[in-house]
Parts: sequence; C-alpha cells; structure tokens
Amino acid sequence: MIPDEDRGPAWLRDYGDIEADLRAMEEFAAALKEDVERGYAPRALAVSDTMVSALPEADERFAELRQFRQAHERAREAALRNVCDFTDGTYGLADAAHEVSERYRGSDAFARARVTDVQAGFRTTATADRLPPDRDSRMRDDGGAG
Repeated sequence: MIPDEDRGPAWLRDYGDIEADLRAMEEFAAALKEDVERGYAPRALAVSDTMVSALPEADERFAELRQFRQAHERAREAALRNVCDFTDGTYGLADAAHEVSERYRGSDAFARARVTDVQAGFRTTATADRLPPDRDSRMRDDGGAG
C-alpha cells in the first residue's frame, strides 16, 4: 500500500487518467499562431497605431473636458495593453501547447515498451495463450526506442 504522504492531495485521488491528443495539440498550437499572425496582428497594429496618439491637453477652465480626457487616457492605455496582452497570451498558449506536445511525444512509446515487458513476462507463464499477440514487436526488439 502507498503511504498517504506519497499519494498526492486527497481531492485529486479520485481523478482518472488524463489523455491528450498530442498531434491535435501540436496542430492547435500551429493554427493559433497562424491565426494571430494573419488575422489578428495586422488589425492589432492598426489599432495600436491609432491609439498611440494622445489627445491634446484640455483647457484648465473646462473641468468636464479635462475629466473626459483623463478617462479617455485610461481607456486608451487599457486598450493598448489588452491588444498587446492578447497577442502575448495567445502566443504563450500556443507555445505551451507546443511544449507539452514536444515533452510528452515519446511517453506513449515508453508506456508501450513497459506493457510489452509485462506481456513478455506473462508469455513465459501458463497464461500466455490468453494474451493477444504483440502488435509491435519492434518495441520489444529495440528496447522501446522505436
């Protein structure tokens, strides 16, 4: 039995396996980057160029105009920040999806290698006739590198 301190948080223990389609994740990352580069970036640049120019100073005698200009400046800065943050965040999401795909691409091959080790062990017992034939003998022959 696994000691309680090695089992992870109690609220996660009843979760099942996590499955991810790494090829789909890689395609998603590429499509997301392409969409930003072709669809969003040109428009974001136009918006940014328009928003960069500040309004002229307001006459001190016109309090409402000064307040409007201050509110406009805050909105302009927030809009510029959102335009940049969306681009950065989208690229970050695409990069994360690509990194996860790269990092775990070989994990299925490793899992198959371990399963073939177990199957090979069972084949030496009386239960061997109940096991399905190996689908990928390369995994066993080259130590799981293939």
